[in-house]
Amino acid sequence: MLEDDRETIRVCIIGATGHTGYVLEGIKKDLSIRIAGIARGSKGEEIKDFHNKLNKEFDYDIPLYDDYREMLRVVKPDIAAIACYFGDHARVTVEALERSINVFVEKPIATTFEELEQIKNVYKKAGVNLAVMFGTRYYPWFYTAREKVLEGAVGMVRLLFAQKSYKLGSRGTHYQKRDTYGGTIPWVGSHAIDWLYWFSGEKFESVVAHHSKKYNRNHGELEVTAVCQFKMTNEVYGMVSIDYLRPKTALGHGDDRLRVVGTKGIIEVANNKVFIINKDCQGLQELPVPSAGGQIFLDFVKQIRGRGSCLVSVEDAFYITDSCLKARQSADEQRIIYFNKD
Repeated sequence: MLEDDRETIRVCIIGATGHTGYVLEGIKKDLSIRIAGIARGSKGEEIKDFHNKLNKEFDYDIPLYDDYREMLRVVKPDIAAIACYFGDHARVTVEALERSINVFVEKPIATTFEELEQIKNVYKKAGVNLAVMFGTRYYPWFYTAREKVLEGAVGMVRLLFAQKSYKLGSRGTHYQKRDTYGGTIPWVGSHAIDWLYWFSGEKFESVVAHHSKKYNRNHGELEVTAVCQFKMTNEVYGMVSIDYLRPKTALGHGDDRLRVVGTKGIIEVANNKVFIINKDCQGLQELPVPSAGGQIFLDFVKQIRGRGSCLVSVEDAFYITDSCLKARQSADEQRIIYFNKD
């Protein structure tokens, strides 16, 4: 653990496929964090353009390695930031943890139950920190809405409806195969499933889900529509809608929405805004949202330094990953999947 906030944090970036922007945004805000190397994490992954981009954005030369294992061996970084093809997240994460390197990894951290168990076992022995990029918890509109729920503004949460809608565009070949992609529910739906868990404070008891590859515009095995219905503890119910059918003419790439129904009111997140109706409101009221929120990678660095913690604990990350895999299993097998009771 690094106790001195002024001590340099060396980060090695593995892959250029996921939300590496979280890492870059954090580094630009804290000059004590430095990129010590970059390498591809998956066979066939394009890395040179990303490397050139980084060299232009930062005022120092960033070493490019042919093999991320060699990079980890030579550099011995404080953090491995992993964002390669989704089916390789688990393998690279395990290799970093086995070297006792802190890991900041794109979701889903694993695309199979076996991989997830392997990560859990290695993590217990590694003695380092691990965070998964569930960054939407930090978006000001979601953070503001949850704070209101915690304050009791809608009473006891009873129903939740979450939406993730994206433009499909033309996606790389790694999206077209389950082995490298992992499925739309774990990739796109994971944020929405996390909202159900985070806002309700309940555990999942069962899930029934469906997904479809129809009309995926020649994207192989990629599912473009999915729905998941969760039964949660205390008879709370949650629904997740996922699609890649957002028209290309729409403003913005994605459309994230959440509706939380409680015993005393309803709160909704839509278009990066928060709306509420309850006994204190004369009709639907828009709530003020700060222009900026926290930053997940900076919080992870603070956690490593012993100065704080991420909004997403490692236990949360493991639980949401398992929940996503169970939802995908339900859709694949067309049956209800039950969760083990703790």
